[in-house]
Amino acid sequence: MSEERGYEKSRPLLDRVLAGFLEDSRRYRDMEIPTDEEDKRQLLRALMNIRMPRPMDPELLTLQDAYLRARAEERGIVTLDEIPTVAESLGSTQPFADKLSIWQGDITRLAVDAIVNAANSRMLGCFQPCHSCIDNCIHTYAGVELREECDRQMDALSRHYKTDYEQPTAIPMLTKGYALPAKHVVHIVGPIVDGPLTPELEGELAACYRNTLILCSSEGVRTVAFCSISTGVFRFPKERACPIAIRAVQEWLKVEPDKFDRVIFTVFSDRNRELYEQGLR
Repeated sequence: MSEERGYEKSRPLLDRVLAGFLEDSRRYRDMEIPTDEEDKRQLLRALMNIRMPRPMDPELLTLQDAYLRARAEERGIVTLDEIPTVAESLGSTQPFADKLSIWQGDITRLAVDAIVNAANSRMLGCFQPCHSCIDNCIHTYAGVELREECDRQMDALSRHYKTDYEQPTAIPMLTKGYALPAKHVVHIVGPIVDGPLTPELEGELAACYRNTLILCSSEGVRTVAFCSISTGVFRFPKERACPIAIRAVQEWLKVEPDKFDRVIFTVFSDRNRELYEQGLR
């Protein structure tokens, strides 16, 4: 029922938001709006993806946020009580089985304190129109304010370091979640595998999980959903990434067992789900 209500809310907003983004884009303001609804959505997403970080008319931002929140309803918001722990789903007796979960699906649907984004070193999201990477999806469903906040933080770091700053590997950055169901987004650059897998790369991946937990705990985040960091275009083998992620989280929780109510390993493919299930049984 909530999905139907979301659709009824988003449908009349789509044309208005799309017209506003076309006007805002300057270059594409004379483009004709498609008649097909899915084509409209794809065009809007493309315009959001290519938009450089800069202020937007407040009325259009309000309209964008209303549309994206309706779309979130339509796509289905997933709350924490709908995600079992591995103690419940697998009968696991591993350490912290009552705090760890595996969830397969779109991380942008999760209503948690924070979701983790596999970012690139510029930290501004993916500019490739309608790309399927998690960075693109998160920025799309959060809205253009997310890129603006990332740009402000990166600009401040550039001024501090007096250089054209790029975010180092395994150093997380926290932002608001904006139109996402999640309250916050943690952006982190994972290691890039260009050749053989090395202990250094494995250590960097473990640091991504550990440093994310450290940042979240310092900011009062008690529920966090990890994506499978670096296993996409950064080419870290899933078969090695999975045990590294599990071990890093469990070792951190041994030191700070009361900092989190839930840590979720979010996966997209059946194979990745199987790997986490095997690792957490």
